[in-house]
Amino acid sequence: MKTILLAACLTLVAAEAQAISRYDPTRMSCGRVQSTIARHGAVILRYQSTRVPGLPLYDRYVQSEQFCTMGEVRTRAYVPSADTKSCPVYTCKRPDYDRHFRRRFFHND
Repeated sequence: MKTILLAACLTLVAAEAQAISRYDPTRMSCGRVQSTIARHGAVILRYQSTRVPGLPLYDRYVQSEQFCTMGEVRTRAYVPSADTKSCPVYTCKRPDYDRHFRRRFFHND
């Protein structure tokens, strides 16, 4: 019974991972990248690093904070597109409260 339950859970995780669309932003204009994210709500953008040749970079980009998981906030990010080197988009990140705390309370002025 445990094996069946585990298999069902793994199948659901795999199905969820396949459900999100993947795109190469360097083959689309910045406006098309932004409209694709708006249409799907969340997409994975994959492109090559400009600093390290051959290194693929990818992340999940979202339309709004409702596509972030609990505890994450929407933050601005930039990806390359066919018509610009820095197309503004949004991604989900966990806030770094610890860094803010250290800066605020342990900074020696």
